[in-house]
Order: sequence, then C-alpha cells, then structure tokens
Amino acid sequence: MRTTGRVLMALAAVLTTTVWAAEPAAPRRPSVEQLQPLIVNRAPQTRVDTPDRERITARRLDIVDDNGVIRMTLSGQTPAPIIDGIQYKRAFNVAGMVLYDDKGSERGGFGTADVNGGMAVLALDHPAMDAIGWRVSPDGEVRFSINQAPPLVREPKLDNRLVPGVQTPTRITLIVGSNGTPAIALNDAQDRARLRLTVTPEGYGAIEFLDAQGRVVQTLAPEADAARR
Repeated sequence: MRTTGRVLMALAAVLTTTVWAAEPAAPRRPSVEQLQPLIVNRAPQTRVDTPDRERITARRLDIVDDNGVIRMTLSGQTPAPIIDGIQYKRAFNVAGMVLYDDKGSERGGFGTADVNGGMAVLALDHPAMDAIGWRVSPDGEVRFSINQAPPLVREPKLDNRLVPGVQTPTRITLIVGSNGTPAIALNDAQDRARLRLTVTPEGYGAIEFLDAQGRVVQTLAPEADAARR
C-alpha cells in the first residue's frame, strides 16, 4: 500500500506540474517521456494459477455481520441479486463488490460488467430498484442517473415479498457523450426530459426547454446570441 501511495503521489505531481504534450486536436495528456519514470511493470501479473501464502486467492469472499448475514460479497462473478429474500437473474455477469442490508437484500455495488467492450458500473439501490447509477460504456460515454423511489409493491403469490423492477422515472441524468458533449437533464414524472443544460458544439453554454415529445421548444444561450449579432 505504501508503494502504491508513492506511485499515485508521483503521478499526481507529474499531472499537476508538467507542461502537457502539445498535439493539435488531441486531448491534453502527459508525454511518454513523463510517464516512463512512473512505470513499474509493462506486463504486470493479472491472474493466478496457484494460490500462494502472500495473498488470498478465491472466487468469492463474503463478509458477514454479528448475526451471520452476508453484508458484502467480493467476487469475480457476483451472485444474482437478492431482493426481499428472493434471488433473481442478473442481466450480465459483473465482477466486483455487492453490498447488502441487514435482511440480506442487495443495496448496491460496483464492478466491471462482462458486455462487449467491457463496462464499469456503480449503483446504490432503493429497496427493490436502482436509486443512483454510474456507467462508463465501451464507446466512452459516461452516464450518472438518479431515479425516483418507486412504491413498495408486495405480491401475495411471492409470499408477500417486494416486487423488483417497479417502473419509476429517472429524474436527473448527467452525461458526457462519446463525442465529449456534456448535458444535465431534468425529467418529468413520465421519465421525459423537460429541461437540459448543455454546451453547444461551438462551446456556448445553453439551457434547452423540451416538450413532451422531446422537441426543443426554446433555447437560452446568451453568449451564442451575442455572437450572432
């Protein structure tokens, strides 16, 4: 941990004091020459064939509370989600950590999803539905969503357990598109974006008002308006 801390501090020092490599139409980045002294290993070990005595090698690690309830699971293939005592299929495998409440229901987690190209995900949950979620997609899009809490619906045919996936609107979405365009959208109760803050391709800040069909009905962009005069 101390060695890792030194590497991170060194990297932070380089990134905050360096003169960035100047490349036309390219993102700002440190040069290879600046990164070279920070490289520890170009081919680090990423898998273990046989366990050794210096670390724990396992497919799954469970952390329990004083009552024996699993409160955290770390796994290369996280278990399917448990909601109010019933386990449901997961849409795709996620390697990472899952958090549970004192009843054993999944309440969040983070990891990498086994989808084409790979995806990094993080979520914190309402009792039976995602509450907030981060997603870093293979195409470079980064999305953060905040969902309204759904009503808690119980089903007698499921022993009066909570029903997962009750539809609820996403009320706030923050996104940086794969092309770098940022936007913050505020949605109505029908999950329709009605107000959006964004930056135009020309670099002007803008506020867009949308109708129920998703059409922009008014745009406020004072700087852009001034530039057109």
